[in-house]
Amino acid sequence: MPRLSHQTPKYRKHRASGQAFIELSGHRHYLGPHGTKASHREYDRILGEWLAAGRSSTYGVPADSITVVELVARYLAFAKEYYGTPKRGTYNNMRLGITPLKELYGRTLAIEFGVLQFKAMRHKFIEENLSRPYINERMRQIVAVFRWGASEGLIPAVVAQTLAIIPGLRKGRSGVREPDPVKPVDLAVVEQTFPYLSSVVSAMVKFQMHTGCRPGEVCGLRPCDVDRSGEVWEAKLTQHKTAHHGLQRTVYIGPQAQEVLTPFLLRGAEDYCFDPREATEEMRSKRAEARKTPLSCGNRAGSKKQKNPQRKPASGYTTQSYGKAIYRACKDNDIPGWSPNQLRHSLATRVRREFDLDAAKTLLGHQSIGITEVYAEKDRKKAIEVARMIG
Repeated sequence: MPRLSHQTPKYRKHRASGQAFIELSGHRHYLGPHGTKASHREYDRILGEWLAAGRSSTYGVPADSITVVELVARYLAFAKEYYGTPKRGTYNNMRLGITPLKELYGRTLAIEFGVLQFKAMRHKFIEENLSRPYINERMRQIVAVFRWGASEGLIPAVVAQTLAIIPGLRKGRSGVREPDPVKPVDLAVVEQTFPYLSSVVSAMVKFQMHTGCRPGEVCGLRPCDVDRSGEVWEAKLTQHKTAHHGLQRTVYIGPQAQEVLTPFLLRGAEDYCFDPREATEEMRSKRAEARKTPLSCGNRAGSKKQKNPQRKPASGYTTQSYGKAIYRACKDNDIPGWSPNQLRHSLATRVRREFDLDAAKTLLGHQSIGITEVYAEKDRKKAIEVARMIG
């Protein structure tokens, strides 16, 4: 039989000394005289700590001998399980962001990573001409790794505390490039794009235009999320940007958005409203209609389709596939490029101009943890009124 990769290390006897021991990740821990109750208690204690540490290869290694690359590996193992692995999620952002840390200081002892090393990393990012907010975000990721290491007892807390007190780059005082602000998209440009989008992506764009929801929210919308009992429908989302803060996100769907969404509600309650497989079939149908070669000649429809393709069509859009569909339509037809998130800025600008900032904040889901329920209810009424008139 194959050897199990996650076996529990056994309580063993060292014959030469009569001591009991347990071997974890290549490190031997002696427990006391073999067969005694004290040695069994020590075995339970050490095994429990090792399992709590995620079967870490650095368990029992003194804090002054853990290297940066070992610390990063431990953190990423934790982040992968805790955050999951969506393409644009926290785990992948952290994995990409701290790669330069491993490259420059991987063999450095974690306790020796201090202010000079931290600033040297930041200087490297500045030389790469990264924007100021992005550099600050990467430095916060580095601090997060060391803070987590301190919370797990892998390194002294003073290491993370020292890094945390270093101020970030300030706007206008660091000489670092500022990013271009995200501006509202001209709706005339959006109208030019519609003829070159599939009916599914066109509906997603129109839904965003009328509701101001985030790209990820329109991609993840399901019929079961939509409450259609009122004049203005309310989509209460379980997965959204601020869900981990315990906040409720409601998308208010007015008459125009309802007209767009209604045909896409005729599916399973748990299915995604906007299915890229429908867009693919629509594209193939258009190609078949535009076919000039007689059916008696050339390839027949579906003859080149693979039986077991490595990449199967997804049941829902991601923010990347949604954005790429718009990008390709603009690029292939000489239309000024724009992104789905700009639709939120367009609606926010209009609502703020025609109503007030509070209505725009709630309609777009811009909330903070400190907002009270009374204040949120007041904004909810405003948002419903706005959606009734312009949605």
